[in-house]
Amino acid sequence: MDSAVASEHLASPEATMDDLEALEFARSARERVLAQIGKRVVGQDQVIDLLLTALFANGHALSIGVPGLAKTLLIQTLSETLQLKFGRIQFTPDLMPSDVTGTEVLEEERATGHRVYRFIPGPVFAQILLADEINRTPPKTQAALLQAMQERKVTVGGVQHGLDEPFLVLATQNPIEQHGTYPLPEAQLDRFMLAIHFDYPAWDEELEIVRRTTGIDQPNVEAVLTRAQVLRIQALARAVPVAEHVLQYAVRLVRATRPDDAMCPPGLRPLLAYGASPRASQCIILAAKSRAVLMGRATVSLDDVRALAVATVAHRVVPSFRAEAEGMDGRKLVERLLAELPASVTA
Repeated sequence: MDSAVASEHLASPEATMDDLEALEFARSARERVLAQIGKRVVGQDQVIDLLLTALFANGHALSIGVPGLAKTLLIQTLSETLQLKFGRIQFTPDLMPSDVTGTEVLEEERATGHRVYRFIPGPVFAQILLADEINRTPPKTQAALLQAMQERKVTVGGVQHGLDEPFLVLATQNPIEQHGTYPLPEAQLDRFMLAIHFDYPAWDEELEIVRRTTGIDQPNVEAVLTRAQVLRIQALARAVPVAEHVLQYAVRLVRATRPDDAMCPPGLRPLLAYGASPRASQCIILAAKSRAVLMGRATVSLDDVRALAVATVAHRVVPSFRAEAEGMDGRKLVERLLAELPASVTA
């Protein structure tokens, strides 16, 4: 079955098709999305892959990086290629929860003269949402977004309003501006499936960025997937089986981040204040399933788990004072753990 026919089958979430054909469509969809995004965004291949992994695992991502690294352009371009509604919230210290979720306004019906409340949806009612500089707004407003992320609905005036699926939030944090910020506490960081670090571009990439963005022509991108196809790939990723030894390795990896757990290497215990919760085990498996599908594979491998360990676990790990004094953050601790933890282990 060619990709065009597979596309027709995937257009309906209820459609059934051969697993290999569905996996091939998911793999080709990833390549086509990357090609379209590459028209506007130079480099950042690993970042784009992690974003797609979060989307098809039905999770959310937290991005960390200095301004000017094309985070807004990337997420907006992704929404165009997938034909999904894009929304953006610029978080500021005076932003209120209703500015995120929406509010009710009192209106008078001209015909009857009766006054009724009408709900006006906020920017959270999008399918791909950029929450820019989430650490610049007070915790009460942060909580409004995080509740919507977790429950996929908002409650205004005692009435619940569901959010459309798929729903991906990319929240950004500015690591260099600390004045007037409200850093996300560990319990809220745990809500994000992945933490994605945006790094500076390489020399040749930065040259190409300047060439593309200082000329007259601005590239257009084409839509390569529909909403129904995105939902179908999400369902496919959820159904991917995981071998017992892979599952055990993922759980052991997460448990090894807890300093009081017997699975934690002795050399790491003084460097860890708190480890990751069971949600990290769930997220690393779901993300690994998504990665396998995007690579066109029907099973999850240990390499999938190891490749996603830093992105799914590091932001859930709290380094000790000793680790901070030695310049070790969550990423370095997880990298060290990966080096010390054998790939073939059982509980």
